[in-house]
Amino acid sequence: MIEFLSSLIIQAISQFRYFAVFGLMFLESALIPVPSEVVMPFSGFVSLSGTLNFWLVVFFGTLGQITGSVFIFYVGKYEGRSLLEKYGKYILIKKKDIAHADHLFQKHGDAIVFFGRLIPVVRTFISLPAGVSKMKVSKFILYSSAGILPWTLLFAWLGVKMGESWVRLKGYFHIFDALIIGLIVLYFLLKVIRKANVRQSS
Repeated sequence: MIEFLSSLIIQAISQFRYFAVFGLMFLESALIPVPSEVVMPFSGFVSLSGTLNFWLVVFFGTLGQITGSVFIFYVGKYEGRSLLEKYGKYILIKKKDIAHADHLFQKHGDAIVFFGRLIPVVRTFISLPAGVSKMKVSKFILYSSAGILPWTLLFAWLGVKMGESWVRLKGYFHIFDALIIGLIVLYFLLKVIRKANVRQSS
């Protein structure tokens, strides 16, 4: 599935160039599973031939991510809270968890968004809780951009640096993705165990 998706991404960039870079990175930031570790390194690699300009690749990749992030931010702001309050219990999210997230974003929202943008998996989803917590949109865009730009620049540069070997990057970053997902699953598993122990003790 991943290889098939990668081949589609490569074809799209080869055919639609900057529009594809923007659109694919928009989709990734809009919670569609498009791997940036394919989009940006391949685009950086293509810039070696002069077909794409490296800095335009970085610009449109960054712009796509910011736009997609703002879209999900507003989804969280206007729809996320009511959905979480209504259905959050089915994924072990209580109202007090939402209130705790609100407090964290009010106090440390800048840092959470900035550093969240630098962590695989988390970087894609951080827009949603920021919106739910009604973070100021101007600050969200500022700190999101500050985290998105170096990530995008790094991935495009790696594509240039590694040349035709850029495909090896996918394997490395899939390991990071799996690690982060494993930690998230472990967190929710511990919540289930804790909830079960509370029920037994009562």
